[in-house]
Amino acid sequence: MGGSLYQRIEKECEARISAALRSLVGQSPDLVVFLSLVEKCWQDLCDQMLMIRGIALYLDRTYVKQTPNVRSLWDMGLQLFCKHLSLAPEVEHKTVTGLLRMIESERLGEAVDRTLLNHLLKMFTALGIYSESFEKPFLERTSEFYAAEGMKYMQQSDVPDYLKHVEMRLNEENERCLLYLDALTRKPLIATAERQLLERHIPAILDKGFMMLMDGHRIEDLQRMYSLFSRVNALESLRQALSSYIRRTGQSIVMDEEKDKDMVSSLLEFKASLDSILEESFSKNEAFCNTIKDSFEHLINLRQNRPAELIAKFLDEKLRAGNKGASEEELEGTLDKVLVLFRFIQGKDVFEAFYKKDLAKRLLLGKSASIDAEKSMISKLKTECGSQFTNKLEGMFKDIELSKEINESFKQSSQARTKLRSGIEMSVHVLTTGYWPTYPPMDVRLPHELNVYQDIFKEFYLSKYSGRRLMWQNSLGHCVLKADFSKGKKELAVSLFQTVVLMLFNDAQKLSFQDIKDSTGIEDKELRRTLQSLACGKVRVLQKLPKGRDVEDDDSFIFNEGFTAPLYRIKVNAIQMKETVEENTSTTERVFQDRQYQVDAAIVRIMKTRKVLSHTLLITELFEQ
Repeated sequence: MGGSLYQRIEKECEARISAALRSLVGQSPDLVVFLSLVEKCWQDLCDQMLMIRGIALYLDRTYVKQTPNVRSLWDMGLQLFCKHLSLAPEVEHKTVTGLLRMIESERLGEAVDRTLLNHLLKMFTALGIYSESFEKPFLERTSEFYAAEGMKYMQQSDVPDYLKHVEMRLNEENERCLLYLDALTRKPLIATAERQLLERHIPAILDKGFMMLMDGHRIEDLQRMYSLFSRVNALESLRQALSSYIRRTGQSIVMDEEKDKDMVSSLLEFKASLDSILEESFSKNEAFCNTIKDSFEHLINLRQNRPAELIAKFLDEKLRAGNKGASEEELEGTLDKVLVLFRFIQGKDVFEAFYKKDLAKRLLLGKSASIDAEKSMISKLKTECGSQFTNKLEGMFKDIELSKEINESFKQSSQARTKLRSGIEMSVHVLTTGYWPTYPPMDVRLPHELNVYQDIFKEFYLSKYSGRRLMWQNSLGHCVLKADFSKGKKELAVSLFQTVVLMLFNDAQKLSFQDIKDSTGIEDKELRRTLQSLACGKVRVLQKLPKGRDVEDDDSFIFNEGFTAPLYRIKVNAIQMKETVEENTSTTERVFQDRQYQVDAAIVRIMKTRKVLSHTLLITELFEQ
């Protein structure tokens, strides 16, 4: 009797289901009430079908199993519900509209009955009409909703708030999928929200907020921007924005000639800030790291040679004695940071020339803060640029160390013990010409005592090292003079030129400018500077008649008997030529000359191997070398 029983059950079910669904037509205009009626109708069907299946279990397990194309009782019930739902389009349409309306209310911040949503969407899934009847219109509505919201929020709020809002919305949609939507809806739903809230507004977000976030060093907001942009594959736009930001900001630092003295420290701060953003906000993305490097190289070389020179000067400042308050570790750290800037420089030879000039001053005047730091810097440069780059700098250190030994052995030597007058001490730096910067030779007639000393040292040195030439660099010498004033004795630390001038006053009380010039043989400009430092500076050992700031041709000078000073040992500063413009240009010109030699050498090397070569090929190969 299986077949007949099955048909009669089917008929009975159909009548009940059809009636139940028809009764929903024209029910309550309030959508939420309507939805709960639909839910009740569905719930009843499920309960009844389970009950019927329980009673007719034997039928379900034998007849249905053995007969092809006959559905189980449960499936039959679902199919009937589906068939009659489609015959009542108003019910289905109203249900979908109600669901969409509820979800929109929830998006607008109202509380809704999520269990109801969950049950009805499960009904759609069970009937197999979820994706066609619900998901399609749902995604369309979502797209419209977020398109409008994105436009509105972009105009109203600033970028950090907008990004927070987007992040919150994406989390909400994700949660919605967990609570009542079908799992398969998650991907297209999130993609729709991302497209409308983020993708459409990427250029606007970057224009409106990126510079502000970078300038304000807003780590967290930048991190949010990075993670959101990576969701919609927009990191390339972010990277380009970063690049143009660095170039713009960097250009204002490098090209501003009035702020040259702070250029290096500003660049170091800028670089440190970028590095921390890269690490904390852009999760050390390699492409971003390379962008920072490329942009920095671009901006440091915007101005030919000047940054290289300023970096060398900055190092000189840090390595010079009197750089108070920095521990060895801090100094090391600073050197490492400066080295990073140094890497970006194309004219490294300009850097080397200025570094060498400053290093020479530090070594000869004993002004170095720490020899360890000096050596560590040179070994860093060596690692960066090879030993060719630093062999002259290393040579300078060797000279200074050798000079110490030479001075020791000179003091022990027979020449020094027999011929030297007591009461004068002298120490000599013997410098190898090739290693040190070239200094213009300056003539001066030395007092007899010093001449004797020089000759004895020369005799000792040449007996020790034959075949060498000693040239005295007068402009670099300095002395300590003992002086008697009426108010007591003093020691004066002075340059060699100052010494020569002062010692003339041992034999005369008053001398004119011309007298001094004839007796000392010092070049005019140098002499004026020397006299100015002795008679017009802070420490006035001489007096100038008539008084005045500058030294004129017809001025005369007298020894200042009544000179007083609180300290016993006084340093008379030479009038420092602020590293003159000529000195600066000559250093730069020397660099260009060296470059010329490098090019010449390369051409000779190429032609030696090739013998004959066309001009274009020669140029190409020259660039390669």
